[in-house]
Amino acid sequence: MSTENIDTVELGEKIVKVLKSIFDPEIPVDIYELGLIYDVMVNEDAEVKILMTLTTPNCPVAETLPLEVEEKVKSIQIVKDAEVEITFDPPWTQDLMSEEAKLALGML
Repeated sequence: MSTENIDTVELGEKIVKVLKSIFDPEIPVDIYELGLIYDVMVNEDAEVKILMTLTTPNCPVAETLPLEVEEKVKSIQIVKDAEVEITFDPPWTQDLMSEEAKLALGML
């Protein structure tokens, strides 16, 4: 493996760490544990695409949260570019939350 190749698995882990630092303003749980992140795709050029959803289409942070995700992922030194795509298919439900998130919200 040459030094030019990036470790996409390692980069993916760094991205998840960053995603876990972003919180939904209405729920005291990070967006990753909430299940708002559907997919993180990283190519060998260190370009990142994130497929995410919001708790509702009328979410008050619908404009700002995707930008925050994009900016924080782009702040990872090795990342060349990041793009966030919002989808409501499938719609978010509480079933997508991790056990950790459910526990934090007293749902377990």
